[in-house]
Amino acid sequence: MIRDDALDALPVRSALPALTDALADGGTAVLVAPPGTGKTTLVPLVLAGLVGDGPARRVVVAEPRRIAARAAARRMAWLLGERPGESVGFTVRGERAVGRRTRVEVVTTGVLVQRLQRDQELAGADVVVLDECHERHLDADTAAAFLWDVRQTLRPELRLVAASATTDAEGWARLLGGAPVVEATGVSHPVEVVWAPPARPVRPPHGMRVDPALLAHVASVVRRALAERDGDVLCFLPGVGEIAQVAGRLGELGAVDVLQVHGRAPAAVQEAVLAPGARRRVVLATSVAESSLTVPGVRVVVDSGLARQPRVDHARGIGGLTTVRASRAAGRQRAGRAGREAPGTVYRCWAEAEDGRLPAFPAPEIKVADLTAFALQAACWGDPDASGLALLDPPPPGAMAAARSALTAVGAVDPAGRAVDRGVRLSRLGVHPRLGRALLDTSGAGAEVVALLSEEVPREYGDDLAAALRRARRGGDAYAARWAAEVRRLRAVSAQSPGPSAGRPEGALGAGPGTGDERLAGLVAALAFPERIAKWDGGSYLMVSGTRAEVAEGSALRGAPWIVVAVADRPGGKGHARVRLGAAVPEEVARAAAGAVSAERDEVRWAEGDVVARRVERLGAVESAVRPLRDAPPELVRAALLDGLRQEGLGRVRKVGCSLVGSWCVVMS
Repeated sequence: MIRDDALDALPVRSALPALTDALADGGTAVLVAPPGTGKTTLVPLVLAGLVGDGPARRVVVAEPRRIAARAAARRMAWLLGERPGESVGFTVRGERAVGRRTRVEVVTTGVLVQRLQRDQELAGADVVVLDECHERHLDADTAAAFLWDVRQTLRPELRLVAASATTDAEGWARLLGGAPVVEATGVSHPVEVVWAPPARPVRPPHGMRVDPALLAHVASVVRRALAERDGDVLCFLPGVGEIAQVAGRLGELGAVDVLQVHGRAPAAVQEAVLAPGARRRVVLATSVAESSLTVPGVRVVVDSGLARQPRVDHARGIGGLTTVRASRAAGRQRAGRAGREAPGTVYRCWAEAEDGRLPAFPAPEIKVADLTAFALQAACWGDPDASGLALLDPPPPGAMAAARSALTAVGAVDPAGRAVDRGVRLSRLGVHPRLGRALLDTSGAGAEVVALLSEEVPREYGDDLAAALRRARRGGDAYAARWAAEVRRLRAVSAQSPGPSAGRPEGALGAGPGTGDERLAGLVAALAFPERIAKWDGGSYLMVSGTRAEVAEGSALRGAPWIVVAVADRPGGKGHARVRLGAAVPEEVARAAAGAVSAERDEVRWAEGDVVARRVERLGAVESAVRPLRDAPPELVRAALLDGLRQEGLGRVRKVGCSLVGSWCVVMS
């Protein structure tokens, strides 16, 4: 039974006539509607003809996150009095609930990009809704560009809607060929702002690190909010680790339930938070609750002021998620969650004077993230430099050059940047091309390690990749369950893909199903990150790329002759990297994996009062082997001697016998 009362109460209903008219006239529209108005739930149902008297259509809704895709599908199914998989279904990586009667399918933007690569006409879809496009995730920008290309060249009848809580509406309107902007007003209640900075200064976030003093302060502000205000409390934190730490600091809160909501949370917890609770609740959430999820009962928001975004350090070859100060736009979104149902309060854990110095909007991922996967998708689309794609922001040339270099190294593109067959296979694996390379070149044997490296590993798993692999196999937590599902998916897709291209290195590297955990972990990491192979050198590790890396005291990796750095960050104020996850690797594996940057050359130089002649084998910046050179070219010896004279002067030179050059050479006395 359709829940008409709930549908009629959604404020976006007033904007539906303008939206349907815009789509009927020009086929595109930009919908701007605050969180909680029903843009994610009512709009697709109306466009599909499941609610109202419109024609029957098939609607695809793209969400930036898996948790949001599942939640939207469940909510729409509930409004229709059904279960997911009937009229409304969803598809996310590794999970699908779609039936023959499905008219609205909610997918992640990553799934949509993959689907477009396989079927550029997007057969069977009449309308595509790109939800939460204001978040500017790379997959969402890519999907929008591909869809506009499809509409311009193959399917002019395909209807497109860019939907957002708050966005650059005019920019999206231009991108979609001058699309009309339709605005819906929501029910907004006043929200009181309470500035609650820490009493003592805390260290700013750097890399993945958040000062524990700030997390302790956030926990104390949550307790203060519970004492001073009524209603449920929604607390925004940057990531899973910080959520767990604050939950631990809160401890027992009597008649208050503490829920942890993030992409890794069990499905039961995700569903529970979307319904009113029997008792008062504290919901600790990542930015997914800014606009993608609506949590009922919230009257108070506690905002840590932090967010997690992808960043890449091209100079050091280190990329990944980084903790940053949340933008003012994100702060407004978060605060608005307190006033959706009644007047509320937001406690901001920073000083009012700092607010004006925050960035106005979050940085688009295309400007700051690793673009390797994006460049591969563009190459497979037939536009290697992405110059013909309709993008709100063009990709930075330096980042695209780095991406092209990475794709060339894994054999995904030809010298002109066009995707080859191997690149097409890599693009369809659903993982970063580096990890896809490791999956293909181990013939699927590395699926377990690739699954570990495709998502942030819990901190309690440690920094040893092989030990983390054994921990995941033991199971017992939500991460391990998701990991096992991803392993099954990767094994299935690698079995469907043709074998690796000729010249694959698995023979030299000793890959195979019978290898031990340490060797397998090292092999996969070395194939994925050959420039991060590192040699122990004077108390730290020197990577092939030239970056130094340190491992923690007491780490099982410390002192291993060779390691591969799979995940790293850079401590504040330091030029070296800090290993977050790595694997010990045999020297022969290191040499084979980094063979593309191996070189041998003769070096003759003046050092410590003598001419030193040696033959050096290098893997990039790393000296892998050194042998004395007995037959150094005379011109090199002469240059070294002249250098010594410049350093030491003529007064301290004498002639002695030497086997280095003929029967004599000059050394310092």
